[in-house]
Amino acid sequence: MNHRLLTVIALMLAGLWGAALGYTNLHAGSGLLDRMEASLADIRSAIVGAKAPPPVVSIVAIDDRTAAAHGYPLDRATLARLVDAITALKPKALAIDILLVDPGPEAGDAALTAALRQGPSVIAAAATFAQSRQRVTDAAEDPFAAIPEANQLLLPLPRFAEAAAVGIVNVATDQTGTPRFIPLISRAADRLDPAFPLRAASVALGVDPTIERDAIMLGKLRIPTDIGQRLPVTFYGGHGSIATFSAADALDGKLSADAVAGRIVVIGSTVTGGGDVFPTPFDPVMPGVEVMSTAITHLVTGDGMVRDRRMRLIDAATAVGLPIVLVSLVAWRRSAAGYVIIVLTLIVWAMLNLSAFAHGYWLSAALPIAAALPPALAYGAAELWLDRGRARHFAEQSALLQRIEAPGLGEWLARDPNFLAAPVRQNAAVIFIDLSGFTGLSENVGPVAVSEVLSGFFELVDEEARAHGGAITSFMGDGAMILFGLPVPADDDAARAAACAVSLCERTRAWLQAHAGFAQKKIGFKVGAHCGPIVASRLGSGDRQQITAAGDTINVGSRLMEVAARHGVELALSAEIVRAAGPDSVLTQSGRMEGPLETALRGRASRIDAWLWRSRTL
Repeated sequence: MNHRLLTVIALMLAGLWGAALGYTNLHAGSGLLDRMEASLADIRSAIVGAKAPPPVVSIVAIDDRTAAAHGYPLDRATLARLVDAITALKPKALAIDILLVDPGPEAGDAALTAALRQGPSVIAAAATFAQSRQRVTDAAEDPFAAIPEANQLLLPLPRFAEAAAVGIVNVATDQTGTPRFIPLISRAADRLDPAFPLRAASVALGVDPTIERDAIMLGKLRIPTDIGQRLPVTFYGGHGSIATFSAADALDGKLSADAVAGRIVVIGSTVTGGGDVFPTPFDPVMPGVEVMSTAITHLVTGDGMVRDRRMRLIDAATAVGLPIVLVSLVAWRRSAAGYVIIVLTLIVWAMLNLSAFAHGYWLSAALPIAAALPPALAYGAAELWLDRGRARHFAEQSALLQRIEAPGLGEWLARDPNFLAAPVRQNAAVIFIDLSGFTGLSENVGPVAVSEVLSGFFELVDEEARAHGGAITSFMGDGAMILFGLPVPADDDAARAAACAVSLCERTRAWLQAHAGFAQKKIGFKVGAHCGPIVASRLGSGDRQQITAAGDTINVGSRLMEVAARHGVELALSAEIVRAAGPDSVLTQSGRMEGPLETALRGRASRIDAWLWRSRTL
């Protein structure tokens, strides 16, 4: 599979993978992604740090001091006195985070009922579900369709419900027990009930809530909500971030009016061992009353996290776009610089995500990570696997190239794949060698024997070309052409070509003598050598190319073989190559030279001066 096709397939699969995760997250969520997101939300909260809450809510806590002085739980009469004491200080609303589902002594219940009637107040109820996890979906345009249906409601006594508004105190926690959302609407078989924080905010603001698909309206204040009309909860800090006062001080008349007047006051338990505590990013034992107070603050001031359908649509788009970007970057440049760009891309995305979180927009971190990393890693692994295959292929091709081409030329091609992509005119030396009488032998011995003979001959030529730094540009039937001067011309090209020509004569003669029957078949050989300007280039297109040379120098070198045959010698050389090889070349040391002879060449109008070389052993 080629790189381009693999990249296209990887981009398509990455986009589909991200789209599938984005769709799941947009409509119902995924347990694994939700768990990842919870952990990443805690990390972002810790990075952003604690902040001061708006001064709209005060907590009057039934704490250890209160329990020591007045017992725990507070009896109804004592709770009534606490409500009266707080109401006298003119709070905007009073919310009691205590379930009042069982009757107590009549006097106490009557006193509490009367106390609740003295001002705007809210009391708690609770919902139970058949499953411990309150599953939600987003399958319809009905704003109530995604709200989970409660199995049972724990409602306050009717006399208390008539004296105060009622709100459901349920929270939606993750697998660690950390509150993440407050379901603002609870649904039972025949009724809808607002959440305790929503009821408290509604009473304090003096408006009834209006439910939209992705929001709750409190008058002109729009509170974005997540799937199932859930309010995202983000905490201001650890236990005590929201102003907290002891119920003991209120019962003793020591509670300051400034702590209550004009605020929403929430009464709840913080007594040690009371059980109503939750872990948060800032505190492992956050009292439930502070969780409720945090949600009330979000609703009244609108400073909560925005985690609604728009945010999930952005998450879905990021889940599609980020993996495509990462796969594209991996495909574009798999190098140190490319990997730096990939890391920088992830850092930029992480910084944007963190900045949005710091400014109150909860974009998913888990979804883009889950969407982007698997495709990018899988594509990178596939590329590495293919690269290993390509490396093996190139190694095999390189080895083959080194066997066919001179080592220097093969290495040059490996370094510069564009070598000779355009024709180049330069000086070079050329040798032609050809077996004579071989055509008749081919007709008699058969193709298998011919192949064996030619293989031995070609191996001989290859060894000599490599030994003298020449490049075999072609094997032609029973002959070959060798160039000296590629990839770049050298001063000793002619000398090396002359030495190679002499060695070819000596070895080819010995090779022919070693084969019984060649003498009777009159098998011989001829060699021609010349030097001068050539035009070197590549022939062919696509994957089938070869390096070749053309020009008058090539034609003369080829015709010199005919000169050798006509004069009954093994090697004929031009005067140019003899002169360029120098007086001390191997030509004079290993044989006898005859010439120069003015020689006519077939197909060429002008004559040349030629030299004939004979071995001293002949």
